[in-house]
Amino acid sequence: MKDKARSASQYMWVNNTRATYQDSITVVMKGYTIELVRILSVFTTIDLSRNFFGGDLKLLKGLNLSHNNLTGKIPSSVGNLTNLEWLDLSSNKLNGEIPRGLADLTMLSWLNLSNNHLEGLIPQGRQFDTFNHPFDGNPRLCGYPLPKA
Repeated sequence: MKDKARSASQYMWVNNTRATYQDSITVVMKGYTIELVRILSVFTTIDLSRNFFGGDLKLLKGLNLSHNNLTGKIPSSVGNLTNLEWLDLSSNKLNGEIPRGLADLTMLSWLNLSNNHLEGLIPQGRQFDTFNHPFDGNPRLCGYPLPKA
């Protein structure tokens, strides 16, 4: 990346009707190496497999996996992403409880877990009660900050 200090919104720009990401990436698709100088934001699939990425994700600041078809539980290892500032897992089919580690992420300033199948008590702590409607559309969740039924 050219500048690690850029905010998430600065990675995209809009040119008339086309929204693109600014950073380029080299992708190998079906045996062909392609340099994507500008990545259209309308891509429905980007496969980053076999690119030899290495290391951990501790420096990750933002993760958006919303509006997919993800199933299963939110991995507790998400709580190890100590630099995470924003997380959007909304509009999937995730189930189970919210991992306690998410409530302990001190850098997390924006969270959206809405419209999944999450259940159980919402973890308390840190800034979890300051987010704007991050749990909507999960009728089996309970506890603060949700209104009493």
